[in-house]
Order: sequence, then C-alpha cells, then structure tokens
Amino acid sequence: MMLYKTEQGKKKKKLFWVSAIAPLISVVLSTFFVFITRADKHGVQIVKHIRKGINPPSVDEIFFSGKYLGRGFRIGVLAGMIALTEAVAIGRTFASMKEYQLEGNKEMVALGTMNIVGSMTSCYVSTGSFSRTAVNYMAGCHTAVSNIVMSGVVLLTLEFITPLFKYTPNAILASIIISAVIGLIDIEAVILIWKIDKFDFVACMGAFFGVVFSSVEIGLLIAVTISFAKILLQVTRPRTAILRKIPRTTVYRNILQYPDATKVPGILIVRVDSAIYFSNSNYIKERILRWLVDEAEKQKENSQPRIQYLIVEMSPVTDIDTSGIHAMEELLRSLEKRDVKLVVANPGPVVVDKLHASKFHEMIGEDRIFLAVEDAVLTCAAKMDSEP
Repeated sequence: MMLYKTEQGKKKKKLFWVSAIAPLISVVLSTFFVFITRADKHGVQIVKHIRKGINPPSVDEIFFSGKYLGRGFRIGVLAGMIALTEAVAIGRTFASMKEYQLEGNKEMVALGTMNIVGSMTSCYVSTGSFSRTAVNYMAGCHTAVSNIVMSGVVLLTLEFITPLFKYTPNAILASIIISAVIGLIDIEAVILIWKIDKFDFVACMGAFFGVVFSSVEIGLLIAVTISFAKILLQVTRPRTAILRKIPRTTVYRNILQYPDATKVPGILIVRVDSAIYFSNSNYIKERILRWLVDEAEKQKENSQPRIQYLIVEMSPVTDIDTSGIHAMEELLRSLEKRDVKLVVANPGPVVVDKLHASKFHEMIGEDRIFLAVEDAVLTCAAKMDSEP
C-alpha cells in the first residue's frame, strides 16, 4: 500500500503529500492493528520497549587518559574514515540525482562538529544516513528545513509519544526503507557499467550485495577493495601496443584499433601506455620482448626481412624511476644479443631528464632518441637501405 501511494505521489505532482505522509500513515495503522489484535503474541516482531526522553549529558564521562585511550583512538580513526566515506558516497549519489554540487570539506566539518557535540550527549558515532536520506528523497523533501522539522518531530516523539511505538512492527519499518531504496536502483546504469567496464560492474555488484545482505560499511569496503585491486592491476600490468602506419599519413596507431595499418619492414614499433615504475618495469620489459619474439616468428614464417630496429614510443610515459631505467638497460642488452637496435621516440621532459641523469642516453646513443615516431622510422629505414 505504501509503495503504491509513493508511486502515485511521484506520478502526480498535486499528490506530493501522499508520498510524504505515506510512511507516517503506515506506521500509525500498523501499530494500531498490532495493538488491538495483540499480533505480537502470535509471532509478529515489534519494536518493544523504547526508553522515553532525550539522552542525558555525557561530558563528565569523556576521558583523555587511561589504558583504553590507544584503542579508542584507533577505533575512532577507523570509524571516522568509514563514516566520512559513507556520507560522501550517499551525498554524491543524491547530488547526482538532484543535480547539485557536493563540497567535501563542508561535509567533513559538518560530520566532525555533529559527532563532537553528539559525544557530549551520549550519542553514538553518526554519519549520513542512507535509509533516512532515501525516505526524505522519496517523500519529496528538497531543502535542509526537512531536517529541522524531522529533528523537532523526533524530539517531541522522544519526550511524549515514545511508549506508543512499542507495538510498531519491525516489518513496517523495513518496508519504509525498502520502498524508498527501490526507487534508487537504476537498472539502466548497471547495464551501462557492464558494457563500459566489467571490473566496475563487479565493484558495483559487490557494493550492492554487501549493503543488501550486511551493511553500508561492508558494501563500501567491498567496493573500495575491488577498486583498489583494479588500480593495482592497471599499475602492475599496464597496456602496451604495437603501432603501424596509417596509409597516406605520417600517423602510427594501435593495430588493434586500425587493423589496416601498414607494417614497416624490419622495424617493430611498441608503445608503452603508462609510467614506468618498480611495480611494472619488469613486466613492461618482458612484454616488449614477447612482442619482439612473436613478431620475429611471424616474419620468419612469411619469409619477410628480420627485425633490426625496435622503436619504443614513450609519449604516454609521464615518469620513470630507477627501476624503470634499469629495466630499459636490461632491454637494451637483451636486444643487443638478438642483434636488434633499441630506439626511443617522443619521451617527455621528465623522462628525458632522468635518462640523461642516469647516462642512459650514452648507452643507447644520442642518434637513437627522436622527437617523433615518423622521424625514427625514416632514420632507421634509411640506415637499413644504406647497409650492404
């Protein structure tokens, strides 16, 4: 019934008050019927006793010393991180739906102030409530005045009518939250995520089932863990690509994107699509050598000229560390054993400075570092033509 009223209120703007008052009507009616029928004695779970009145002051119970100080500090840091993550996640969800901007700094200040004041009045650590926010949203609330009204109603309820909620069934409270949350499920967005990125879809489903079957904290933890795993995978296993020349141009692109691109005889062009750090330097070196071996086997099978030059296109490489430079040196030595010359094309200023600082340019030779792939290809092709 409540879901039907909510849907009617959403479809007809003049009936906005229906969706706003539907949760209250549901609670009142369900509580009344449970009371008169004593359904709680026949298996219906109810709220039972709720202590009347507001929380007493607790300033005199706050201590900054003792054996539990360290444990309390660790729990506080963890709880604060989870609370902030949850609040920002919920805030961004509704901000995108209502098309307004969310300021993270103000959220942090508001949460911190709220919990500091709350610690002085016997409150537990609180954050942005997903269920209450969803209920407000489905009821048609648009401004912070709704929170003021809600706070006043909660205060009056605690002071005067708390005992009346003793017979409120838990099922109706759950239905209010479920009916509010159902409207937030966007199937089209999930399908779009699946089409764009399967890893993001796994994180989305992990967060969804974590929230549904456990809690918001567990759902966020699952999503953050999967997202970090994705980042680590991308860092440790960056993309590399073989480049070939697009006909009638001087542009070299990925052969997977442009399968009709033409091959330059005797030259293999490889692009590294990531910064080269200790976490991925060995993988990049081995990946380039694998490209070289595979390409050499294809050349041999087709009776084509062997590969004499390997050009590494480094425009996407924004940085390189010591391990990365060592990997380049090992790549150079491995290529020399195969009688293949290493050429570097279009390195960025940061990469160039570090290559010069490490003397790598002396090992490879100044004549093998070029500003563009086209320049490197023309020079290498001219050298191959001049060789007997």
